[in-house]
Amino acid sequence: MIVALTQWMVWYFVIHPMNSWANAIVFLTAFNCMLLSLSTVLIAAAGYIINDYFDVRIDLINKPNDVIIEKIIPRRAAILWHSFLNVIGLLAALYLAWRLHNFFLIFIQIACTVLLWFYSTKFKREFIKGNLIVAFLVAFTVLILAVFEPSLYPCFRFELFIFEAGNKIINPLGVIIVYAYFAFILTWMREIVKDMEDFKGDIEEGCVTMPIKIGLQKSQWFVTFLGVLGILPLVIAAIKLMQGSWSILGIYILLAIIAPILYLLYILPRKTTKLHYQKISKLLKVIMITGVLSLLIYWLLQY
Repeated sequence: MIVALTQWMVWYFVIHPMNSWANAIVFLTAFNCMLLSLSTVLIAAAGYIINDYFDVRIDLINKPNDVIIEKIIPRRAAILWHSFLNVIGLLAALYLAWRLHNFFLIFIQIACTVLLWFYSTKFKREFIKGNLIVAFLVAFTVLILAVFEPSLYPCFRFELFIFEAGNKIINPLGVIIVYAYFAFILTWMREIVKDMEDFKGDIEEGCVTMPIKIGLQKSQWFVTFLGVLGILPLVIAAIKLMQGSWSILGIYILLAIIAPILYLLYILPRKTTKLHYQKISKLLKVIMITGVLSLLIYWLLQY
């Protein structure tokens, strides 16, 4: 649901308004965006299924009340659902690639399905690799909108503002890249926190996650380091925005995104219990949502 909401908001508030530009021909109409979002969500859902399929024993230790496969859904049915959702998702992407006359794009979605499979079977149990793969794939759910929207290609500039018909506006591709970066950092943080939460089951199954390899304290330090990496560009952006007519957006970023991250980093090392890490994980989800909601303010000020 969060993936679908994020993609729709990025499309509606960043890409769709480009229809008013003088020379822009936007490919992602409402229908095409719906198909792309459907493709992304179905492939992600298939990834969740295959992850649960291979994690039954770990989940029986870490969260026995939440196990679905074998308790509610047979393993064979799970594999069939995984295959079905992947096929439908890839067919939707194939249609869009055909409309764009660029069949290379379908291989991007295929690569994501393959990566999700190997994540569940191998990389999830390895040091850092699994966390990075999930963080990249979550960030890519935002970037894929730019990949499938050719009218954004000319906006690839290292500039916060560009000029359209004499008006100074925020670079829309830059907005998408910033949100993708934000999603990458927060997801990486959350994946490490989840590994802290699942420490017991992972160690019994022979996983080599970050908390198991370097310990909970050093893992907390690394999460703090990632939080700082996430905050720094936000602080710079907020300062620049508050110097002009975008001050409301700058204040929102400061209060609704930067401040909660600082609070999270403050309380993170206070406890090492499973319940504490669950609360941290939920707080990261809330911060992700407040980050996405800033698109509404961007749109109101931009247009």
